[in-house]
Amino acid sequence: MTVILLRHGRSTANTARVLAGRTPGVELDEVGHIQAKGLVARLAGLTIAEIVHSPLLRCHQTVTPLAADRGLTPLVDDRLVEVDYGQWTGRELGELLQEPLWKVVQQHASAAVFPDGEGLAQVQARAVTAVREHDSRLAAAHGGDVVWIACTHGDVIKSVLADALGTHLDGFQRIVAEPASLSVVRYTETRPFVLRVNDTGADLSGLAPPAQPAPVPGGEVAPRGG
Repeated sequence: MTVILLRHGRSTANTARVLAGRTPGVELDEVGHIQAKGLVARLAGLTIAEIVHSPLLRCHQTVTPLAADRGLTPLVDDRLVEVDYGQWTGRELGELLQEPLWKVVQQHASAAVFPDGEGLAQVQARAVTAVREHDSRLAAAHGGDVVWIACTHGDVIKSVLADALGTHLDGFQRIVAEPASLSVVRYTETRPFVLRVNDTGADLSGLAPPAQPAPVPGGEVAPRGG
């Protein structure tokens, strides 16, 4: 099973350099809307089985053009919601740099708990559980490997990728997930394979499920169809 971890397009909070968190009503900016519309062409070579997204508006706006083009009704999963940053929500990033907790978030993320919010370890646990449950459900429904989309937020995506890479959460800040980027994980019975990270390119048709998805010597995934 192959999941495309899609970060929402650029938002008004991204350009304002504010930690939006779960603040309601944060929308895509003009560039973000262009990025959302651009997903239709970027994913034109792929069959998408399902779209699942965070309940926040910026994620809904990001997947709407693609869902309309494919005739899909997206599912909302609260477990893919942005981190609850608690008292940090709505504050400017430049101001947060001065907080002692900032260094913990950057260097020892597994111990970071936001004041009146949640811990990054909790974020990883809920997000990984959600992705794997949808993966198993879709595998059972389709009887084989399909491609689906999980549209969520930067720190959520990085935590899922850290798990897939077998990397400790403390190293998740080494992973980049820009607005409208695609990161791709193919889950197998034995282990996940990370196929793309922070991909902002145009042609993603090469992500189609392989004809024989078993690992081959050298650690690669078996060649795609033919």
